[in-house]
Amino acid sequence: MSSRQAARYEGSCHCGAVRFAVTTDFPELTTCDCSICSRKNALMVAVHEDHFELLAGEGALREYRFHTGVARHFFCGTCGIYPFHRKRMLPDHYGINVFCLDGFDPSGIPVRETHGTQLP
Repeated sequence: MSSRQAARYEGSCHCGAVRFAVTTDFPELTTCDCSICSRKNALMVAVHEDHFELLAGEGALREYRFHTGVARHFFCGTCGIYPFHRKRMLPDHYGINVFCLDGFDPSGIPVRETHGTQLP
C-alpha cells in the first residue's frame, strides 16, 4: 500500500501538444518486457479511466496496436513521445508513462516487473 496521498498530476508529451491529468497515490510502478514496452523503456503507473483526463491534443495522438490488438498504445504524432496506453489486461485502465508527468520524482516507489512476453 502506498504511503503517498492521492493527488492530481499533469503531464505531456515532449512538444506539449498532448496534455493530460491523472489522479493517483502511486501504489506501485511497473515495467514490462514485451516487444513494445522494452523498446520504449517506460516506467508506468496504472490509473483507472475515471482518474484520467485528456486535457489537450486528441487530434495529435496516434494509436498503435499489435499482437492481440487489445492494448492501445498512444503517442504524439509531432514529437513521437509515448505518454500513455490503454491496458490489455485491465482495459478500463491507462498505463501512464510517469516520465511524462510534470516535476514527478519516482524515487522510493516500488517497481514491479511485468512479463508481457509470457502473455498469450
